[in-house]
Amino acid sequence: MPKKPTLLNSCILAQTRLFRIESLDLIFSNGEQRNYERLTRGGTDAAVLIVPMIDKETVLLIREYAAGVHRYELGLPKGKADPGETLLEAANRELKEEIGFGAHHLHHLTSFSLAPSYLEHMTEILVAQDLYHEKLVGDEPEELEVVPWNINDISGLVATGECTEARSIAALYLALNYLNS
Repeated sequence: MPKKPTLLNSCILAQTRLFRIESLDLIFSNGEQRNYERLTRGGTDAAVLIVPMIDKETVLLIREYAAGVHRYELGLPKGKADPGETLLEAANRELKEEIGFGAHHLHHLTSFSLAPSYLEHMTEILVAQDLYHEKLVGDEPEELEVVPWNINDISGLVATGECTEARSIAALYLALNYLNS
């Protein structure tokens, strides 16, 4: 592995309620200097994305409004961990808020980055099994539609054009591999 660049200076260029843009002045081991900008959440909030399996073949998706693409998207339940909450606690809470189920068994699959060249954000991917009914009030502006889908037909889901989020698609394939092992 090459030696990581040395941080010479960093500053915040802009900040909103949710994000900040940081400027990073770096020097690489070969003497080259560069300025990078990155988008951060302004904290170390952990994020979770959960693959909830209602049975051996059926994953529960949610349909919710996605402001970035200004349409409704099918995807997996997700959210950030609250202060003091473990990843497993956050995942179980998000399941209860978004699909009305908790999980007796949660398995951490991996961590995903979104766009590591300019976005400081990681998402923890979990599989939820042995679900039970429990509904908590969430922070969504409207009730989310829960859509059962056969996890063996991920390509069919993608073909609908309603599921375009790369994290959800990759998590489904990884979960399928885990469930079939």
